[in-house]
Amino acid sequence: MKSRSWHRHTALFVALLAFSGGALAADQYEPVTNARLMKAASDQGWLMYRRDYASSGYAPFDQINASNVTGLKQVWDYQTGFQQGHEAPPVVNGNYMFITTPKDELLAFEASSGKLLWKYQHDLSHVGLKTVCCDVVNRGVALYDKNVYMATLDNRVVALDAKTGKVQWSKQLMDPDLGYAMTLAPLILQGKVIVGESGGEYGARGFIEALDAKTGHQVWRRYTIPAPGEPGGETWPKGAYKTGGGGAWLTGSYDEVTDTLFWGVGNPSPWLAKLRPGDNLYTDSVLALDPATGKIKWHFQYTPHDTWDYDGTNETVLTDINYQGKSYKAIVSASRNGWFYAIDRTNGKLIYAKKFATATSVTGVKDGRMVTDASLYPDVDKEIFTCPSFLGGKNWWPISVDPQTHMAYVPTLHSCMTMKGTTVGYKAGLPFLGETFNVVADPAFKDTWGAVQAIDVNTGDQVWNFPSKLPWNSGMLTTAGGLVFSGGADGHLYAFDAKTGKVLWKSPELSSGIEGVPSTWVVDGKQYVGVYAGWGGATPIWGGDMAKDPAVANIPTGGHLYVFSL
Repeated sequence: MKSRSWHRHTALFVALLAFSGGALAADQYEPVTNARLMKAASDQGWLMYRRDYASSGYAPFDQINASNVTGLKQVWDYQTGFQQGHEAPPVVNGNYMFITTPKDELLAFEASSGKLLWKYQHDLSHVGLKTVCCDVVNRGVALYDKNVYMATLDNRVVALDAKTGKVQWSKQLMDPDLGYAMTLAPLILQGKVIVGESGGEYGARGFIEALDAKTGHQVWRRYTIPAPGEPGGETWPKGAYKTGGGGAWLTGSYDEVTDTLFWGVGNPSPWLAKLRPGDNLYTDSVLALDPATGKIKWHFQYTPHDTWDYDGTNETVLTDINYQGKSYKAIVSASRNGWFYAIDRTNGKLIYAKKFATATSVTGVKDGRMVTDASLYPDVDKEIFTCPSFLGGKNWWPISVDPQTHMAYVPTLHSCMTMKGTTVGYKAGLPFLGETFNVVADPAFKDTWGAVQAIDVNTGDQVWNFPSKLPWNSGMLTTAGGLVFSGGADGHLYAFDAKTGKVLWKSPELSSGIEGVPSTWVVDGKQYVGVYAGWGGATPIWGGDMAKDPAVANIPTGGHLYVFSL
C-alpha cells in the first residue's frame, strides 16, 4: 500500500511539475506568448523566421563551435517528395519543429528525433498558380499561443493547432490567379499575424496586412502604392497606383524601443520606367510602420524610379553601429541593387551606403538620397547592359549579423544583365513587365557566380570573401560558437569561421543544391542544426546564361530536410 501510494504521489508530482513550467513532457506544447517572442533571441528554440524581431539570424549557442564542428554528423532526415525550391527554415518550439514545403504543405516533427507528428496539405486544386512569381515556394511559419500560422499561394492565412494540425481558422486576403500570391513566413507581433502580398510582376498593388491571431479578422491593411491625395501619391501618374506593383513579399523586423515595424517593398509595375514618371513611392523602399495601425512613420527608397527590378524587400537587421566615431541605432540591409545600407532606425536617415557587388545603374548618394544613371534606362529601341542583374547582388536569401564580430554575412550573386523595352498593356493575371532581359556573367568575376562575404557593419567594408563557381542562394546562420552556417548550390552545408571565413567543416554531399535557410535549436541540452536541400526558386527559371551554365543546369533537385548534431 505504501509503495503504490508513493508511486501515485510521485506521478502526480511529475505531472504538476510539467504543468507548472518545469521540464515539459515530450508531448506537451509550451504556448508561444508575446513575452517569449520578445525574448526569442535567447530562447532554446527557433521561434520565428529569422529567430528574433531584429531578424539577426544569430543564436547564442556554443555547444557546436569552431573547435569541435568537425564532429558534426547527420542525426535524422526527411524527404519531402517535392521537386521545386525548398526555402523555409526549421522553426522550433521545445521539441516541436515546423517547416513548410513548396505548394504549401506544413510538416510537424519531433525536433530531436525526426518523428513525423502530423502533416497538413493546403488545398490548391482550385488554383492555376500561373501568377506565382519565381517558383511555388513557401518560406515558413509563425508561432503564437498554441497555433502555427502559414501564408499560402492562394492568398490565405491559415491557423492550425500546433499539436494536432487541425485548422483553427482560414482567412482569404485576395482572390487567387489575378496576380497576387503569398510565399513569405508570417510575423507575429502584439497578437497580430502580419503578412505581405506579392505580385509586382503582374501589376498587383502590394499591401501589408495585420490579422487578429485568434480570429483571423483584419486589423489593418497598408497599401504600399499610395492613392492620389495620400502622402507619396504625387510620385505616380494618374491612375497608375492601381497597377503599381510594390509587393511586400518578405518578412519584416520590429524595434521594441520605438515600437516600429520595418517592412520592405518590391519593384514597381510595369518594369519599363518611362511608362510611370516619378519616384514611384513606396516601391524599392523600407517602410517604418506603426504596428497598431499600419501608418507609415517614415521611409527610405533604395532605388528611385526603378526600371531594373531591384526591389527593396530584403530583410532589415537591427543592430547598433559606430560609424565614423558616432553611435547609431541602425538597420542594415544588403539590397538587390548591389549596395549595402545602414539606416538610422529612429528617423530613416541614411548613415552610409557601400557597394558589395558590381553596381552600375545605382551610382551613389546625393543629399541622403540614392542616385541612378539615366543613360542606363532601357527603352523599346534601346538595349542596355548593367550590373547587377535583376536577381540582385543579393536576392531573398537572408543575411545574418553576429554581435560578437560586428559583421554581416551576405550571400552574394555576381551577375549582370541586358535589358530592352517592349510594348505592354495591363491585363489582370498576365505579366506586366514591358522589358526583355538576359542574365549574364559579371565581367569582373570570371567563373564566379556567387560568394559569401563578411561586411563590417561599423564601416560597410568587406572583411573576408569566399568565392563560389556556382550561385550562392542559401541564407545565413551565425552562432555564439564562432560559426557561420550556409548551404552551397553544390549540395554541401558549410560552417565558416566567423572571423576569418575559413571553411571549418562541410557536410557530405547532400541530395540537392541548397537554397534553404539553416536554423539551430537546443533540445534536452543538445544543439542541432537543420537545413533544407532542394534546388529551385528564381535562378533556374529566370537565370538566363547563368541557368544555362552546365554546372548550374545540372544541379539536382528534390526536397530533403537534414538535421545535424555532434
